[in-house]
Amino acid sequence: MGKIIAIANQKGGVGKTTTSVNLAASLGVLEKKVLLVDADPQANATSALGIEVDAVEIGCYQVLEHTVTAKEAIVATNSPNLDLIPAHIDLVAIEIELVDKTNREMMLRKALDHIKDNYDYIFIDCAPSLGLITLNALTAANSVIIPIQCEYFALEGLGKLLNTIKSIQKIHNVGLGIEGMLLTMYDSRLRLSNQVVDEVKKHFGNMVFSTIIQRNVKLGEAPSFGETIIDYDATSKGASSYLKLAQELINKKK
Repeated sequence: MGKIIAIANQKGGVGKTTTSVNLAASLGVLEKKVLLVDADPQANATSALGIEVDAVEIGCYQVLEHTVTAKEAIVATNSPNLDLIPAHIDLVAIEIELVDKTNREMMLRKALDHIKDNYDYIFIDCAPSLGLITLNALTAANSVIIPIQCEYFALEGLGKLLNTIKSIQKIHNVGLGIEGMLLTMYDSRLRLSNQVVDEVKKHFGNMVFSTIIQRNVKLGEAPSFGETIIDYDATSKGASSYLKLAQELINKKK
């Protein structure tokens, strides 16, 4: 049975989509069957995988509406062993359209139940908010990866996210766990980066992945070419970091 992992943090710019796309691609290279669900109306994960967002007619919106099955929404990507349920800007309307539905927080979970056995990992790239779409993602997930950038205000809002996870554990998804906290945008030359690493590890200990994602120009360039870091520059520090993270995740599952 596939493990469903939401990648979430209501703060923007912390590396959620970068992590979703490149961790999924790295696991694919390591011969794991992976599905990435783009649950962000900005659809950055979709475009980062070379899919033309404006051309998306069936995607996460229709899956949440249950007008199509998750299987019908899946598209293949150019990355080995990596499939995608894409997003379109229309996803922004789902918060309003689901508000009167019964069990509205369960829509994604019900949809993924039918396909989760087809994959080793299913990742959900969440929007930078704690709205209904993210609630659906956390209700569907077995665990959460929380990216934390190694910059000032790194821990800002983290308490709110952890409280949200606790509430979801109590009400909607008793099995939801924290897969790990992932330090991103690390620059060893900056004292601030090292201070953030020390502070996060002091607060959260074993909950923090040992792999740290270093700040890397190639990671920023790859999405503009519609490629993962593995395809864009497999020799870069960014590719090395995400391959290391993928192996760490595989080892945790054993």
